[in-house]
Amino acid sequence: MLLDSDTQLNQKSYYEASVTRAAAQPPLQGALDADVLVVGAGYAGLSAAIELAQQGMSVIVLEADRVCSGASGRNGGQAIVGYSSGQGPFEQQLGKADARLAWDMTIEAVKLIDERIAQFKIDCDRVSGYLYVADSPRKARALEADMKSLQRDYGFASDFASGADTQRHIRSQRYCAAAFEPVSGHLHPLKYGLGLADAARSLGVRIFEHSAVLDIQRGARLQAHTASGVVSARFGVLAGNCTLGEYGPRVAPDITPRIMPVGTYMVATAALDPALCRQLIPSNASACDNNFILDYFRFSADHRMLFGGRVSYTTMTPRRLKELMAARMQQVFPELKDVPIDYVWGGFVDISMNRAPDFGRLGDNLYYLQGFSGHGVALTGLAGRLVAQAVAGQAGRFDLFARLRHREFPGGALLRMPSLVLGTLFYRLRDAF
Repeated sequence: MLLDSDTQLNQKSYYEASVTRAAAQPPLQGALDADVLVVGAGYAGLSAAIELAQQGMSVIVLEADRVCSGASGRNGGQAIVGYSSGQGPFEQQLGKADARLAWDMTIEAVKLIDERIAQFKIDCDRVSGYLYVADSPRKARALEADMKSLQRDYGFASDFASGADTQRHIRSQRYCAAAFEPVSGHLHPLKYGLGLADAARSLGVRIFEHSAVLDIQRGARLQAHTASGVVSARFGVLAGNCTLGEYGPRVAPDITPRIMPVGTYMVATAALDPALCRQLIPSNASACDNNFILDYFRFSADHRMLFGGRVSYTTMTPRRLKELMAARMQQVFPELKDVPIDYVWGGFVDISMNRAPDFGRLGDNLYYLQGFSGHGVALTGLAGRLVAQAVAGQAGRFDLFARLRHREFPGGALLRMPSLVLGTLFYRLRDAF
């Protein structure tokens, strides 16, 4: 969690406060062998472990903190089709046919969430329905063009509304256009993640918490070292995203410059009148605007407004965060002006330079999954499935993503954050004016 001296953040997010975690799994002790080592017990690592175990492989997962203690356990809970990058990088680099395959896999990714919820009986407040909203005429035109493009090129339909008609989707004067689609939706991310961990353990996966990987020795068999143990495995999957550089700079120095840790923040209000929730968002969909620095929000199962946005491209939490987030929320829904805010929290997510996912190999037997760029609730499950298929020798779908070219962030270790801050300032000004 990100903190500074000016901001009082709760020690727990709303998500952590609304679950009861089991006792921590013990850290790795001694030497163990497995078919596959997975680094990171977030959605991507747990999804890979589930798929690999279902293929009959022995799997060990090493987690530096607790299961889903990172972005998987504190995100906006929005399970979205598509990619943060849009289809542009896929069309430009892979061609129309493979871009369509990549799009169709995001539909599969959302369906996979529901399959796992049903198969493993995960109670995670799943709701279908998603709203894209625009707060200016220019953004409304862009949203309409995007929705028409998805309908024309990918067969993905949505219900677009503009002007006064927008109010049937969302009762907010801030937005002049909205598009509703029923495929995406939302869930309680930590309940879902803990359910995936239970599912993995039920399949024989061994999960060790508080077991940061400090070094991986590559070769025909991988050797992953923690402070108190070592795992030897035929294959490895790196699914730690931006925490790989934090906990183990020797684990993957060849790929960490291609992702950037970005701070993102959320608030949760006190419980609201259910009738007010139905008035503000009649479909109970999750929502997100189409600005570069975006707001996203939804109602929880216990009728709280969960409102997110306000990113930071440094390691510092913005000052007066609670007041800033409340002001942004009130711009969208003035009815919430006097509603108490019970929780404020934040943390890092990983983004790639072009906002497209970055999947690939380091050598013949070490795979990596990173760069979900804010679309990880759904895409991580797909990534776990694809990497398991690749380990089993069916790498065609995984290699579609591995063909995408990714650049390192400019400026190196010292200057890449300042460079990104300057670039982001341009987009903030463009959104504002």
